[in-house]
Amino acid sequence: MSLPRMNSVTYKLKLPSSGEEVKYRPFVVKEQKNLMIANESEDEKIIQQAIGDAISACTFQKVDPWVLPSFDVEYLFINMRSKSVGNSVEVIVTCPDDNETTVPVKVDLSKVNVEMHVGHSNEINLTEDVKLIMRYPTIKDQGQVGSVDGGTKQFFELVKLCIHQVIEGDEIYQDVDMSSEDLDDFLESMTSEQFEKITTFFETMPKISHAIKVKNPNTGKTGEVILEGMQSFFD
Repeated sequence: MSLPRMNSVTYKLKLPSSGEEVKYRPFVVKEQKNLMIANESEDEKIIQQAIGDAISACTFQKVDPWVLPSFDVEYLFINMRSKSVGNSVEVIVTCPDDNETTVPVKVDLSKVNVEMHVGHSNEINLTEDVKLIMRYPTIKDQGQVGSVDGGTKQFFELVKLCIHQVIEGDEIYQDVDMSSEDLDDFLESMTSEQFEKITTFFETMPKISHAIKVKNPNTGKTGEVILEGMQSFFD
């Protein structure tokens, strides 16, 4: 005789990148166990796989977490976490007035959103004739560049992965047709000003962000700390 399976309540949210409405359920014990085991491994790829598997399962296989922008995945995960084990989490932050004292702070996950930067665009005009169309990095991209040594090398690899199209006049070069070597030559031929435009794309892309007030128990001063990225809420 088969034992009964527990049915979970479902919720809806809109993906920040597209506005598409997604139905999801909270984590069940199976997903929570897998996430805990992955976290204990301290292996970034195992953790990303567990997060991806949980999102796929909790959206009834309607969402592919490996192709979504990473901020969509983080937003989905935070909302699933809040509906699964509660809105409130405690994080340790550093007081901004002395950049030394650390204090625990409660964060309401239901108030955490994706910050959209005014004027941000995925189209980058390098010259009058040459333009880039960028795509946002996915958690799969982050896993790929995570094994590359050095911050600068990691960033260059991420840039290469996120170039969707290069447009020169009427000519359109698709990412699938551009080799890694061609992209290296292309990026290295840019001026500093042109490459800075690509850097700005990543700096201003949508991100999980939440401001909290923090009081330093030693000085009595209150300051603001900005938490960015999913990991900031689960240290």
